[in-house]
Amino acid sequence: MKNSLRNGARSRLFALGLAVALGGTMLTSSALPAWAQQMTDVGTPREQTLVVDMLNARVGNPTNMNMYQQGVTINQGYHQLAGAQLYDIDTAKGTQIPDLAAEMPVPNEDFTVFQVKLRQGLTWSDGQPFSADDVVFTDQMIRNTSALAYSAAYSDQIASITKVDDNSVEITTTRPTPRLSVVLGSVIYGNSFHVVPKHIWEKQDPATFQNFPPVSISAYKYKDHDPNGTWFLWEKREDWQNSDVGQIIGEPKAQYVLFRSFGTEERRVLAMAANDIDILTDISPESLDILRGQNDKVRAWFTDFPYANLDDPCERGMHFNTSKAPYDDAKTRWALALAINLEQASIATFSGMLRASPLAIPPTTVLMDTYHQPMSQWLSEFTLEDGYKPFDADYALRLGERLRSEGVENIPGDPAALRELLGVGWWKHDPAQATKMLEEAGFTKNGNQWMKPDGTPFTINILAPADFEIESQRLAFAVANEWTQFGIPAQVQQMQAGAFFTAENTGDYEVGSYWGSSCAITPDLFVRMEGWHKDYVRDNGVPTSSNQGRYVDEELSTLIDGLRAMPADDPKIVETGTEILKELVEGLPVIEMFGTSKFVPVNETYWTNYPAADNYYEGPWWWWSNFKFIAAQLEPAAPAQ
Repeated sequence: MKNSLRNGARSRLFALGLAVALGGTMLTSSALPAWAQQMTDVGTPREQTLVVDMLNARVGNPTNMNMYQQGVTINQGYHQLAGAQLYDIDTAKGTQIPDLAAEMPVPNEDFTVFQVKLRQGLTWSDGQPFSADDVVFTDQMIRNTSALAYSAAYSDQIASITKVDDNSVEITTTRPTPRLSVVLGSVIYGNSFHVVPKHIWEKQDPATFQNFPPVSISAYKYKDHDPNGTWFLWEKREDWQNSDVGQIIGEPKAQYVLFRSFGTEERRVLAMAANDIDILTDISPESLDILRGQNDKVRAWFTDFPYANLDDPCERGMHFNTSKAPYDDAKTRWALALAINLEQASIATFSGMLRASPLAIPPTTVLMDTYHQPMSQWLSEFTLEDGYKPFDADYALRLGERLRSEGVENIPGDPAALRELLGVGWWKHDPAQATKMLEEAGFTKNGNQWMKPDGTPFTINILAPADFEIESQRLAFAVANEWTQFGIPAQVQQMQAGAFFTAENTGDYEVGSYWGSSCAITPDLFVRMEGWHKDYVRDNGVPTSSNQGRYVDEELSTLIDGLRAMPADDPKIVETGTEILKELVEGLPVIEMFGTSKFVPVNETYWTNYPAADNYYEGPWWWWSNFKFIAAQLEPAAPAQ
């Protein structure tokens, strides 16, 4: 793979790091033949075990799987394999599907009362039947336990859930809610509404209950775990037929699924090269380059450039807690945006293999066609209050030329194709305008150090993921370098998943390399965009399920009110979505930067039929609630002869 994805010097340095992790010896493709390891190190037959890289790395509290508590991760397999939502998502078709529900909800005329039939024949992993009692209990538990962060937001939308019979419930909402299946089901990643078994949880305080070992509803059940939180083993239920996956897909082939954290990126790459792992979450492009050279059974989403899947429904950027000075002033936020050289940030993050986005939604193929490209003219004409036009429509052209000059193959020469690949444009790198805006906001310069309006040095601490979500992690360092060069010393504080997301939800941050509010998957921007409403704003220190940036914009909230009342097929959906995006550009509560390039390779040594660009039955979202449907379609590979 000649000069693809990276420049040579950086890749050589990374290869050297891998060599150190390997004890000074690089693997070759013949070093460990296929099927050489017959058992996993947790005692399961390797050919019966699907090994998955844990999204959030090591779990600090491995015996707490209470999905309703702050700081608790369920990405060790509970979310992906053991639980189920009322409604889930088929990403290939772009439509929701009934999961615990038997069919999509049936509304009354004003979308305030819904009849919901539940899937029959399901049992929890302890043999107890799933029924309407579990759904009604979950509703009561959430609304009556104010200590749960989700309680207030849930009660604001859902007025009641009542039992009709054992297999159906009636749901009443507090206001017209055309998208009930979205409010209570998965579209991106999952949903906060997790139905719990009444016979287990009714004996517990949900605010303190650890839900361990968990009783599951899907095809896999808890088997074992490492006390240090580095691995979790799940076993196929004997009664898998009584699970959602059993009814919707059929019997999963893997007897065991092992979620495991191997540590640093170098060690994760080493594990896949040695066939110790089947599915990786995020790695860097240079890691993929090396990995593919070490193991011919490894493949990415595409078999050649750009290799990564570019249609991840969340994008990356710098998120502000807008309730904290000086980030409560849009001038400050805009100045910080114009102080960033995005081309340099792209090279420093993923060697230029990123699609830029100036809008608060990801630049996926569908959303580029619906919003980014149609809004390009508005972006070019958009002005700040002093008349300055910040948009740079030629960003992709310059970056494309730079990549070609460095020997990267398959970079389009046509400007339209370049913008399709690398983004419609971004904000200008203009330190002079950034300086002007900071001075107007009351900042002063002391030598090369910017001082805040109160006379203290302006420094920035950026929260970032540690050992997971590699793009956000690297982007934080790239932006810190840009701001430091501008005269605002910036440092990166890496955090494990529990602490990282708790800080976001409670407002215990000023700037963070987050992404949760910057997501969309269809032209209907209700999902996540609705979360910018002022209704979700809480005081710092109080958890909130949405609008973690504590951003209050009256016009934005009014637009969202209109979106809330629209059915998903309303012809005004895109028009309203466009106006919402304009409002977010003007206020800039987040410096949106790039779509997410997902280098999430798979290993076909033990398992095949993974989704891919040429086998697109699902997207490569191993950490979503619909992963269980992917896992159930994987096929065992034939042993090497």
